[in-house]
Amino acid sequence: QVQFVESGGGLVQPGGSLRLSCAASGIACRSTKMGWYRQAPGNQRELVATISPFQILDDRASVRGRFAIFRDNTKNTVYLQMNVLKPEDTAVYYCNTEPQSTTWGQGTQVTVSS
Repeated sequence: QVQFVESGGGLVQPGGSLRLSCAASGIACRSTKMGWYRQAPGNQRELVATISPFQILDDRASVRGRFAIFRDNTKNTVYLQMNVLKPEDTAVYYCNTEPQSTTWGQGTQVTVSS
């Protein structure tokens, strides 16, 4: 059974940083294209960044240069390093495969506010 457990969110001031973690089980992150998604209130869930089995990275323009996705194969965990956070980054962040599966974790809340 596939499960994703996200953690690392919190309240941070604009310009601050957070590192999100996604511990996966029932699936090998190193052989699956993984993605971080986010959903802000009133908005649809959107794909933020992806990492392929061959370490090919991609991200949306609004986070380019600020966010970085990477993984630790020994821990079967995918991370999202978020720097220079902006209020518009406020959302619940989730990880999943890309294309997304029907399995979603509880997500982790990121709030960027002064």
